[in-house]
Amino acid sequence: MSETGPGVDPRTAAVTPARAPVRPTRRGVLAAGAGAGAGGLALLGPPPTARAVPAAPAPPGPVPAAAALTPYASYWFPDSLPAGTPGPGIVWRSLKRWTPESDPDLAHNTATVPLAPRFTPVAPHPGARAGQARISSLVSFGPTARNPSQGSPTADSYALTHWAYIDELVFWGGSAGEGIVLAPNAPVIDAAHRNGVRVLGNVFLPPVAYGGDLQWTRDLVQRDSSGRFPIAAQLALVAAAYGFDGWFVNAETDGGDSELASRMREFLRALRTAGAPHGLRTTWYDAMNSTGRVGWQGALNALNQEFFEDRTGPVSDTLFVDFRWTPERLASSGALADRLGRGRHELWAGVDVESNGWNSSVRWDAIVPRGRDHVVSCGLYRPEWTREHLTDRSPGAFHRADDRFWTGESLDPSRPAPEGTWRAPATVVADRSTVAALPFACSFNTGHGERWYEAGEVLSDAPWSHLGLQDRLPGRRWVVETSGTRPTVTLDFARAWRGGSSLLVAGRLTAPAAVGLHSTRLPLTRSTMLELVHAAASGPVGVEVGVAVREPAAPGEPVPYTWFPAREPAPGPGWRTARFGLAALAGRTAYGLAVRITARGSGPVEWRLGALSVRDGSSGGRPAPPTAPTVDASAVRDGTAEVRLSWRRAPRRPARPPRVRHYEVSRVLPDGTRRFLGGTCGTALYLPAVPRAGRERAVAFEVRAVDELYAASAPARTTLPWS
Repeated sequence: MSETGPGVDPRTAAVTPARAPVRPTRRGVLAAGAGAGAGGLALLGPPPTARAVPAAPAPPGPVPAAAALTPYASYWFPDSLPAGTPGPGIVWRSLKRWTPESDPDLAHNTATVPLAPRFTPVAPHPGARAGQARISSLVSFGPTARNPSQGSPTADSYALTHWAYIDELVFWGGSAGEGIVLAPNAPVIDAAHRNGVRVLGNVFLPPVAYGGDLQWTRDLVQRDSSGRFPIAAQLALVAAAYGFDGWFVNAETDGGDSELASRMREFLRALRTAGAPHGLRTTWYDAMNSTGRVGWQGALNALNQEFFEDRTGPVSDTLFVDFRWTPERLASSGALADRLGRGRHELWAGVDVESNGWNSSVRWDAIVPRGRDHVVSCGLYRPEWTREHLTDRSPGAFHRADDRFWTGESLDPSRPAPEGTWRAPATVVADRSTVAALPFACSFNTGHGERWYEAGEVLSDAPWSHLGLQDRLPGRRWVVETSGTRPTVTLDFARAWRGGSSLLVAGRLTAPAAVGLHSTRLPLTRSTMLELVHAAASGPVGVEVGVAVREPAAPGEPVPYTWFPAREPAPGPGWRTARFGLAALAGRTAYGLAVRITARGSGPVEWRLGALSVRDGSSGGRPAPPTAPTVDASAVRDGTAEVRLSWRRAPRRPARPPRVRHYEVSRVLPDGTRRFLGGTCGTALYLPAVPRAGRERAVAFEVRAVDELYAASAPARTTLPWS
């Protein structure tokens, strides 16, 4: 995968996938350190996960000097380092020498949300198929170096929310001037895992023309004196310690021979073996072939088959087919995968959307034809185009563009617009969901915003981004059933109940409009309660909540909801809470949730849904507070403190307090008011800038545990003196 733009130093360029012919692209290069944030809002640390991550993290290494408190996502070279001196803000590290015990940023880089199981509901449109093609998404969330571990103090971020259509996400990046092995940052992993999506780190061996050195390939596949592959063991250790799901291996450094190719195949098998106890996966990119030379095939064939499957069995779990594919090559690739007993949908056909997004010219029928079975799966390269191409990069503008990319121009997956050049994922693959257990809550928080809200009040007016705080959002955006004018349905950032956003339904309704929300598998009992927090900013509206206790009989048929009327909210800015007992549906399963809005007057409607929750009986009380909050390190400059905080989880008790979803950190100002500073799914948080309030002698921090229903614990407190 190789492209770069004019004037870019190839030693400091994060090289992107190769195609024929090689062409410059405005967004094809991540200059080393370009756009690096100064740190972030914060979040993350490490509790037990579904994988073999230790229940208690290893003691952290030495805290960096005050000038380098900001934790960044990790990147390495396999063993030997480049000649010369790294550029500003870049640290050259050897993966071979990495240990969890010596990693000072481990608690900030470790994801804690386990990979959630998924189910596939009946699709809203017959064209969206289950059990055939899947989607891999290769995304660059930031530069290789200086990519903040825990979010950023800006709302301008690629806040991916369309997880329902993605099977695997690759944390794309790497460059010869920074590092070529990238571990995903924790917010991305936590958001993906909450939605059942695997996340892979990236091993990128760049082309020689862009600084690649064949020694790094040899370092990667080196054997020790016992014949083992130490870097394979290290890659498995990193993934298990940080909490992600495997590696995307892209060997594009030319000049090898068949012996090196054989060693690479053995390395991949060792990586697969080392990762098996942790459930890790490997995807191989179609570049190096069995001769040891780089020769992109655009196919699975005899020259690269041994990196996917050899005589002794699987070598990698999936293969990303280079962009040189043709319809004939993909057809033959699928047939070969079938003959190998692997399945054609274990092949990702590369689709480059980096430069043109939904205007890209793609021969879709070669991958996901409409009238016959899908040929192979689809690998989307750089869908963050939906943010990068915008002039207005506000959160609302970004989500409008991202919804169009994933759902299609109609913005309704049940009624796709006439198809032009773009075949939106929602029209091809069936959506999936993880909402299958109680309690469940959603405040329609996308993981970024212009402000932070709690109970409808602004607790911080600073912009922020952190995917780890993102809710499980509706997968189908937006299925609307109405016999009248279709309202606009969007994620809105002007007001929120909790987090940074809410769901807005707006327009002149000429008939009731039902908006589908989550696809679910929720068991209902006599004590099950459903709750809405909503507001009507203009014009009175009637509100009903829908619960479906069976699925549609076939794809494309409407979901059969049972409707429960809510007390109508009074027009105005205030939020109202509506509660529904679902005892009448006891013993059934809720397969879907929806709301139906009816205008009570002739004027336009502006109705917001701030939160939705389903639970059994009472909330079960508040979670136990964390213990031992500590300022681990700090630096004060000009009346502003940079701080690393940590705390401990409350000990488990026989009564089992509610499960902690995440932690939130606030400060208490001298007048007694509370200001939100950040949140994390783990037990360590970096705060980039805490200003002194007046003449206060110390800043007072409060840490609260927050459960799945957003109930907060009593605070645990610590202070940082200003002198």
